[in-house]
Amino acid sequence: MIVKNEAEGLNRCLESVVGLVDEIVIVDTGSTDNTLQIAREHNVKLYNYAWNNDFAAARNYALDQSTSDWNLVLDADEFISNECSTVIRDFIESGPAIGRIKVKNQFENQDGINIEISYISRIFPNQCRYIGKIHEQVQSNLNRVIVDVEITHDGYLNKAKSERNVPLLVECLKEHPQDAYYHYQIAKEYRGLQEYEQAVYHLRLAYQFIDRREAFASQIVINYLYAAIAAGTLEEGISIIEDNYEFLEKSADFFFVSALFILELILSDPNQYSSNLPLIEQFYQRALAIGENEVEGKVEGTGSYAAHHNLGVYYEVTGQLDRAKRQYILAAEYNYAPSLKRLQSL
Repeated sequence: MIVKNEAEGLNRCLESVVGLVDEIVIVDTGSTDNTLQIAREHNVKLYNYAWNNDFAAARNYALDQSTSDWNLVLDADEFISNECSTVIRDFIESGPAIGRIKVKNQFENQDGINIEISYISRIFPNQCRYIGKIHEQVQSNLNRVIVDVEITHDGYLNKAKSERNVPLLVECLKEHPQDAYYHYQIAKEYRGLQEYEQAVYHLRLAYQFIDRREAFASQIVINYLYAAIAAGTLEEGISIIEDNYEFLEKSADFFFVSALFILELILSDPNQYSSNLPLIEQFYQRALAIGENEVEGKVEGTGSYAAHHNLGVYYEVTGQLDRAKRQYILAAEYNYAPSLKRLQSL
């Protein structure tokens, strides 16, 4: 781990790995809270590192201190949330590979806390190292294998980290102005800071530079639509939906956000766009037909309870109360609070 002022979450993280690992290496980059005290209470190997605005360099320094044959990398705002000791040992014994683990990223929107799924390379042999000043990646030719290890991450709720990350990403974009990945990452930071016009600007560029073979290409499209809704730049979103219908035909998230987008489009100019109203029902039904397949970037609920609820709202406002109640009931089976509230009202 590399840490700085992580007293709030560090104990939770360390408790989640006790018994899973042979040693814990923590590299501190300048904490001024009681991070170091908490670390020492867990009998870790603790080192200091002069921060130089380079995450890969700091991570590689931490890896250099490890004496183990394999390494598991965590951040202090993460914790392991499933039983995985046997899974990890079986993966290690199966031979050299990079283990991609499931990360449940918590983020906040108008409906409360949502969870986005990603798969990140975090378990690997000790010779592997990182590249990249920020959003660093493991550099290796080894096969990447999904391992049934689950991490919960709530760091996206911390705006202080966005304020730290944005200047680093700006520097990366000066060096790589046509790098879609960096534009995508800085757009996510701006969206977290609710600077939606900046998010749209960078997602527009990211979308321009992708060729749709990138693992994150679908997320650029989906985030572009969310940012366009938030910023009110709706006109450009119409062609985004039309151009990616086939590319994202198996993405519940795409059809979910497309339904949200069409609603906002109609509300912005009913006279011009009201003919698109049936698309809202069609897109939510398509999202539900796809379901909760855990693909990269999947947001929990877009193929189940959130889509059921929003479809219920659609039916309610169009006077189809029986159909609305049915959708709310289906969402309530997931204990989805907005649907439980609507059922009480109805």
